[in-house]
Amino acid sequence: MRAWPTLPQFLSVEDVDRLLSAPDVSSPRGLRDRALIELLYATGLRVSELVGLRTTDIDLDSGCLTCEGKGSKQRVVPLLPIVREAVDDYLARTPWPVGADDPLFRGAKGGRLSQGMVQKAMARARIMLGLPATATPHALRHSFATHLLGAGADLRSLQELLGHASLGSTQIYTRVDAATLLDV
Repeated sequence: MRAWPTLPQFLSVEDVDRLLSAPDVSSPRGLRDRALIELLYATGLRVSELVGLRTTDIDLDSGCLTCEGKGSKQRVVPLLPIVREAVDDYLARTPWPVGADDPLFRGAKGGRLSQGMVQKAMARARIMLGLPATATPHALRHSFATHLLGAGADLRSLQELLGHASLGSTQIYTRVDAATLLDV
């Protein structure tokens, strides 16, 4: 008999809201951190996809972003107006040039933001808010999927948004949703 994988860790909507309001948006770093948290939660991007974004990958006018996922597969993800605003605010205040092939997110010295830097930004916010250690960038991806499924999204659409090659990878979120319902 096959053992079921452990259920993905996700955050409550309230905890996501708290995370989104945590960065100090009076600084370029705070604007960057808010934009990346918004993007991770509202698009379900993997951290590797987020740090790989270039400025040309986001079209704020059409409200879509194009990212390269696992297996070098590209996908187009819609952006909510609040996410477009967060990215636009960050780009308007970043001290670094915003050229066509430049990285979208930059570190303190202007280089491409690394996955570790994103994890540190989340850890700063998590610690400040007293959230558990499971509140990671990848937990935002799980939260995106779990909350969408709970709101009635169909599995095939969720599969496309997450960039899963197999529907089986997406089906784990039905177990998360069922477990949540049972708890309630």
